[in-house]
Amino acid sequence: MAAPLSVLVTGATGRTGALVVEKLRQRPQTFSVRGFARSPEKAAQRFGSPDSFFFGDIRQPETLTAALSACQALVILTSAVPQMQGAPQPGQRPNFAFAPGEPPEVIDYQGQVSQIKAAQAAGVEHIVLVGSMGGTQADHPLNSLGDGKILIWKRKAEQFLIDSGIDYTVIRAGGLLDQPGGQRELLVGKDDTLLANPPDGIPTSVPRADVAEVVVQALLEPAARNKAFDLISKPEDAPGAAVTSDFKALFEQTTPGL
Repeated sequence: MAAPLSVLVTGATGRTGALVVEKLRQRPQTFSVRGFARSPEKAAQRFGSPDSFFFGDIRQPETLTAALSACQALVILTSAVPQMQGAPQPGQRPNFAFAPGEPPEVIDYQGQVSQIKAAQAAGVEHIVLVGSMGGTQADHPLNSLGDGKILIWKRKAEQFLIDSGIDYTVIRAGGLLDQPGGQRELLVGKDDTLLANPPDGIPTSVPRADVAEVVVQALLEPAARNKAFDLISKPEDAPGAAVTSDFKALFEQTTPGL
């Protein structure tokens, strides 16, 4: 029997990252999983213990070295988080900002580049990067939050990964839903075509649990290697929808390059 695949998940205490860690832990014969996060307290609160976690800051690349040692795969789930400033006023759009020192350029670009470079130095063979749809649309509303241009910086990091020479899988998720996974048909696309023209006008969203499952399957399925794609789901009650179970077939619909 082959040894389990050694995987590091960064952003492992986030809402999607934690789901990825849980799914990988459910398959101990297949995966040996480590988490990377900033807060031991948050890891203990989410998982009951900080065991198998490494703690550091992606803005400090040296803190990634031990976490990536002897790892074969890296899953990147770090992201800048916009924070609402004050109570929204009636008839006005709420104001958002990013924590000091944590704008998208630093977290979603420089921080991801640091992770990719550290993975290169460690001999990592495959990186799965979870991003967001909308990177081709400079006027996307998310780019205006805190004037952070978050989707633009994410897409620059994706290009850096593709150019790095490491096998990659870039998953650009639609709007994330806190709903059960494994109950929907998943759809893949490219260059935000699903965002601009969703089939049958369906919502351009996907459960976090389904994104986490796609990450796990991408680590296993060769058809996911060196591919980048957008990901949404059909509503559970969509006419003719069939729950996605053949992930090889799903990945074979995707293509290389940004």
